[in-house]
Amino acid sequence: MSAPGSKKNGKKNVDDRYEIRLSGSGGQGLILAGVILATAIGVGDGKNAVQSQSYGPEARGGASRADVVVSSGEIYYPKTMKLDMLLALTQEACDKYYPDMKEGGILIVDSNLVTQVPTKNYHGFPFVRLAREEIGHAMVANVIALGAIAELTGIVSKASLKEAVLARAPRGTEDKNKKALELGFSIAKKAKGARS
Repeated sequence: MSAPGSKKNGKKNVDDRYEIRLSGSGGQGLILAGVILATAIGVGDGKNAVQSQSYGPEARGGASRADVVVSSGEIYYPKTMKLDMLLALTQEACDKYYPDMKEGGILIVDSNLVTQVPTKNYHGFPFVRLAREEIGHAMVANVIALGAIAELTGIVSKASLKEAVLARAPRGTEDKNKKALELGFSIAKKAKGARS
């Protein structure tokens, strides 16, 4: 699957639309991650990006998801139809949203929290554990995940993502967020290397 804006034989790719869903439970910072990703793609990289979100009945602990639709052309329908990429940070999110994926789409899960993955073709990283152990704060698991997404999909430039993360980071947490993003890039790069 080529990223939006790529051309085949000099003609614009007809399927010039890339759909992303970040999912898990309320309190994991996925809505913020969706806003950061859409900002990095739209403002930083100059593509069109539309972001939408949905919360479960209770904000913290209930199901939560943020969708981002990306295109280099006009986005006529802002909702996702078939996901090119799904991030699932809980088993419930994986079970609920995996059926919305396109064949050959990229599934990324938290390998400690999603223990029953419905396919053999996925990327698993212990995002929450790494956030706690490597960065010292579980709340940056979303930023580690964004780094992994950027490395695995190429949908957003690392420079734009870094800028968007730092613009949204609460004062005093910039270094932790920068470190979390770099950690995301590096774990995904290692995983890509191991697969090739």
